[in-house]
Amino acid sequence: MSFFKRIFSSDKKDESLNEQEKQSLDKGLEKSKTTFFSKLSKAVAGKSKVDDEVLDNLEDILISSDVGVNTTLKIIQRIEARVASDKYLGVGELNQILREEIASLLSETNSGEATEFVAPVQTKPYVLMVVGVNGVGKTTTIGKLAYQFKKAGHKVVLGAADTFRAAAIDQLQIWADRVGVPIVKQNMGSDPASVAFDTLQSAVAQDADIVIIDTAGRLHNKVNLMNELTKVKRVMQKVVGDAPHDVLLVLDGSTGQNAFEQAKQFTAATEVTSLAVTKLDGTAKGGVVIGISDQFQIPVKYIGVGEGIEDLQVFNKLEFVDSFFK
Repeated sequence: MSFFKRIFSSDKKDESLNEQEKQSLDKGLEKSKTTFFSKLSKAVAGKSKVDDEVLDNLEDILISSDVGVNTTLKIIQRIEARVASDKYLGVGELNQILREEIASLLSETNSGEATEFVAPVQTKPYVLMVVGVNGVGKTTTIGKLAYQFKKAGHKVVLGAADTFRAAAIDQLQIWADRVGVPIVKQNMGSDPASVAFDTLQSAVAQDADIVIIDTAGRLHNKVNLMNELTKVKRVMQKVVGDAPHDVLLVLDGSTGQNAFEQAKQFTAATEVTSLAVTKLDGTAKGGVVIGISDQFQIPVKYIGVGEGIEDLQVFNKLEFVDSFFK
């Protein structure tokens, strides 16, 4: 615990994000933290100590911020333990304790460990399969990831394996053109596994560093989704034996509890290894990042804090918590 206390109380700020990224993060979380602290101020008004009433109010605030019931109870239990060990804990210290406990919770899933857009150099090509329902910002996230990876010096190839919507293929083509990376695609209605196979073959031939495969965002039939994603994986492994190296689930942070439900459905249908939470700038539900990471024990890798191409950020837990409590 002292580790987080030392970081947050230090005069030397963590330099993992540049100034522009920090400003973007601060702006993106503005609605969430304004709503949160407005409620927190009312909860502690007229109080000098953290008592049962303050903790009950804090529990309601965390749940209404879409942190989720189970994660909220964990946080409250940790704070109760701190209060029990220090009978004279004042409400003025509550913000600091919350910061420390939330950062500690995020660290348990290895969320927010990275500081830049890089792929493991020992794996080439590094295959990233992206899943998520339509409308969560999946294709946009892929485009922004391609931009960031290319900017970091990686050679990127995109695969348009969401063949059930012509708009998905067209949108990914627009991003490929915008970023200046090659894309492999077929006609609408083509076999997604065939597109993934062609993409990996092309990537190997081009000596690409990173392959990003878009997949269909349908959840109306979990069995069909599971079969489809399993087939895509199996066919990709004919080209790259251990592909995919990462299955990234994209969730819309502005949907709050619905994002939890989507995470539940997708983790049941396929093995999800990382998360991207988008649209945090348009919502007061930023707490969903904390709850989803904790409940599903899957690390959050990226967060979307704006519409700009630079507004997809590598998730850094210390910067996130610092910005949220600023």
